Amino acid sequence: MNSQNIYVLNGPNLNLLGTRQPEVYGSETLQDVETLCRRVAAENDFAIQFRQSNHEGEVVEMIHEARTEAVGIVINPAAYTHTSIAIRDALASCDMPIYEVHISNVHRREAFRHHSYVSGLATGVIAGLGIEGYAAAVRAISLSRAKLIR
Repeated sequence: MNSQNIYVLNGPNLNLLGTRQPEVYGSETLQDVETLCRRVAAENDFAIQFRQSNHEGEVVEMIHEARTEAVGIVINPAAYTHTSIAIRDALASCDMPIYEVHISNVHRREAFRHHSYVSGLATGVIAGLGIEGYAAAVRAISLSRAKLIR
């Protein structure tokens, strides 16, 4: 295990950030999210493994990989937040900090977005901060690991 890896995992349609519903998700792209996460992680002596998939099984495989390669997971499951027991079960097998991130405030949106299969397993949930939510989650994992190392 690389004790300095934080996995940042993104679900379906996040590859369209910057062009899909900018009034909801803003104008930043997924590349902007990755750049932000890498900068924040580097400031804290961590590395980022940044991934995105539109396929549920691939997200599950990413989580399985993180089990042995990461010190923490930042995950924006996107629409799978509300539908995927498979992603929830994969996360349940991880013994590390898990932060669920949503760019928009899902609780101000449609009622079906108010339920998350992930939140009950997450160390923390960050919603509505735009892409800065990712930075906050990376910082939180970095801080929790720094306390363990001392």
